[in-house]
Order: sequence, then C-alpha cells, then structure tokens
Amino acid sequence: MEPNELRDHITVEDEHGNEMDYAVEALFDMDEHSYALLSSDDETVLMRVEDDEGEQQLVGISDPEERDAILSAYEIAVEANPAEDENDFY
Repeated sequence: MEPNELRDHITVEDEHGNEMDYAVEALFDMDEHSYALLSSDDETVLMRVEDDEGEQQLVGISDPEERDAILSAYEIAVEANPAEDENDFY
C-alpha cells in the first residue's frame, strides 16, 4: 500500500479556475486559526481554513513570513510529538 493511499484527498480550485488534487497531510490549529498542509506529486502547500457562513473554505497564505512562521512552529510540534510509524499497524 502506498503512503498516500492512507490520506484523504481533496480538489482545490485556484483563482484561475484550474483544479488541482492534493493529499491532506495534516490539519492543525495555531494562533486561533486552522490550517491544512496539502501535498501533490509536485508541491506542498499550506492553506488557512476559514469559516464562511457555516462552510469551510481553504484560503492561500500570501505572506511568506506568516507561512514560514507557521511551518516552523508545525515542524517543531511534529518533532516534539512524532506520529507512530504507520507500519506498526500491519
């Protein structure tokens, strides 16, 4: 079984109407906001999860300093609490 087969997948439409498929690597809260870490074969992106009248939407983070600070804090949290090896479940 491929590692991405264990992940949820979503399709994201960009501002030009192009659809891209991503695996959901992580969902986490930080500084009173929710974030989604998504990956495809070509890239990994971080998006903010925002509520809009009861529906959740993914919003890109355009500020590189904000994005880098969130990713750094996420990496520190993961290093402090690593997930169990998925092979332990077989």
